[in-house]
Amino acid sequence: MRCPYCDNRKTKVIDSRAIEDGSAIRRRRRCTECGSLFTTFERRETVGLMVVKRDGVRERYSREKLTSGFKKACSKLDVSADVIERSIARIEEEIMKGQGKDISASVLGDMVMESLRQLDEIAYLRFASVYKRFGDVSEFQKELGELMPEEADRPL
Repeated sequence: MRCPYCDNRKTKVIDSRAIEDGSAIRRRRRCTECGSLFTTFERRETVGLMVVKRDGVRERYSREKLTSGFKKACSKLDVSADVIERSIARIEEEIMKGQGKDISASVLGDMVMESLRQLDEIAYLRFASVYKRFGDVSEFQKELGELMPEEADRPL
């Protein structure tokens, strides 16, 4: 593992622990050259997993893309990076249990929406507005009504 500060190839692991219910390992490392501390993560590879888009196009699954979507939805909200990582790990665990090589973008999107619904209602609505392609305020109000049925009769 290369040091991110001086690019030295020799680093020493000073602490390792399982995270995300054992599906990943967090390692604290020290560079033998400059002495800097940094963290690395090891997780199971999602070998060959493809996401099938609405138009039929297939693309390789990207954890980074999923993380980006979560972070955009949770931007400026009280949702920690650790909580986001655990949510993503749970989604990946579900995908891996499916044992298929393909997952539809709609199934993956639904999994993200359900996870965000449990984390934070605002993050859920932000994601839903993009994912479901809201065209106007009435669609937003309908989704809000499903989220909070007792409030559905009141205008925005």
